[in-house]
Amino acid sequence: MRSEAAPQPGGLERFASPGKGRGLRALRRYAVGELLFDCPAYTAVLAVGERGSHCDGCFARKEGLSKCGRCKQAFYCDVECQKEDWPMHKLECSAMCAFGQNWNPSETVRLTARILAKQKTHPEKTQSEELLAVKEFESHLDKLDNEKRELIQNDIAALHHFYSKHMEFPDNAALVVLFAQVNCNGFTIEDEELSHLGSAIFPDVALMNHSCCPNVIVTYKGTLAEVRAVREIEPGEEVFTSYIDLLYPTEDRNERLKDSYFFSCDCRECTTKEKDGEKLKIRKLNEPPSADAVRDMIRYARNVIEGFRRAKHYKSPSELLEICELSLDKMGAVFEDSNVYMLHMMYQAMGVCLYTQDWEGALRYGQKIIRPYSQHYPAYSLNVASMWLKLGRLHMALENRPAGVKALKRAIAIMEVAHGKDHPYISEIKKELEDH
Repeated sequence: MRSEAAPQPGGLERFASPGKGRGLRALRRYAVGELLFDCPAYTAVLAVGERGSHCDGCFARKEGLSKCGRCKQAFYCDVECQKEDWPMHKLECSAMCAFGQNWNPSETVRLTARILAKQKTHPEKTQSEELLAVKEFESHLDKLDNEKRELIQNDIAALHHFYSKHMEFPDNAALVVLFAQVNCNGFTIEDEELSHLGSAIFPDVALMNHSCCPNVIVTYKGTLAEVRAVREIEPGEEVFTSYIDLLYPTEDRNERLKDSYFFSCDCRECTTKEKDGEKLKIRKLNEPPSADAVRDMIRYARNVIEGFRRAKHYKSPSELLEICELSLDKMGAVFEDSNVYMLHMMYQAMGVCLYTQDWEGALRYGQKIIRPYSQHYPAYSLNVASMWLKLGRLHMALENRPAGVKALKRAIAIMEVAHGKDHPYISEIKKELEDH
């Protein structure tokens, strides 16, 4: 039972957004924190690493979940959740038993298999498709380069390899379109600390266009997506969400948008670039670095970020921490600590410290990150909320209760707007405060 009043579908409409294709428009005023609409997942898949701590069906996080009696790898709240998930789980259950350790399709492949199964069992429009149907998803097929096409063919091969026993597939051309649609329109579901929980398809949410100055935010309650206003929205105004992490400067954001979604952004932030100066802040030195030195350091920073992303797959935590420390040292000769490339590597270092349970180290990095984060991100940012939350939990673990309470309350203040006051995550954090 949801205590928040269900949003009125009459308050929104699909429309042709100039220069952006389809879009979503408000027909009435929405206040900050107000729920515009929610959307149940058309289909969703829990990340393999979260099995046992979250229900495979509804994604609820709880202890004492029941195991699937056949594969022993999927976990559920109860018989109801298991029954409801069976049409999807049966695609994988016996295959996981047959393949054993060799069962390793990617999350994208698993999600796509579920879409195909859902389309077969439920060809009519679902309650997730009131404004946009899955079949209408943009694929940007004409914009795919050879590398992207090759990755899709690898996914198609994996789909056949792991699922052919239980499914019939459309032809290769139709599968290329479907994978391209999933790549552009799929969502990753994250928890309150922004840890990855799984992937899902939310068709009505996918109707919203992108802006780097979004007026709504998408959060998740299990496999239900909820869309709330983070700025006042007037009647006739288009509803914009953000598709990407907004920490980075304009050029980087647009490179990411072009690579993943095949468009450039023309929002106020991208036109004025007014935050770029602060985001790329240079150290105040007696002799300021030359433009070339700054350019070279930005190039170095981007290479380090990409190199670190790859290194995560094969290097040890101590090696990863060393990469962070060396790069921070080098960049720190030119960049201020509040520079986003410094913050990126500090965040990675904090992640390594959390992984190795070095709470003091994680706290040290987090304390350097939080102020600039609050400055660089828009209001009610989940990135800022999750950082306050991590800091609060670290302070509590290190028995600094006053600092812990203060940080957790900062997290709650943002989350009450972004997630809604009755969200289970907020109840859990309030319980942490009471327990301490």
